[in-house]
Amino acid sequence: MAVVFPVIGQWFRRSNGVLFEVVALDEQDGTVELQQFDGTIDEIDLEAWPELLLVEVSPPEDWSGSVDMDPEDFVGKSEGDMPSGFHDPLGFLNRLD
Repeated sequence: MAVVFPVIGQWFRRSNGVLFEVVALDEQDGTVELQQFDGTIDEIDLEAWPELLLVEVSPPEDWSGSVDMDPEDFVGKSEGDMPSGFHDPLGFLNRLD
């Protein structure tokens, strides 16, 4: 199996099925910071990275895994009451201009 290198923003799946995204690389400390789909933050030594049995994957379609709010929190509310970007995670980018 070929070694895949950590790239910020890239999603991977471990051999046990855990999905995570690389969120930071610290070359000075030699660490890779990960955020699992459930929001858990973890750190791995860069030297240990090749030993992980990883597969590059596409980002999950359900991006809300690491968000503390579930759609059930909005039961009975209208679409206009939903927070901006709730259904479109990139929707807030248009407001940055």
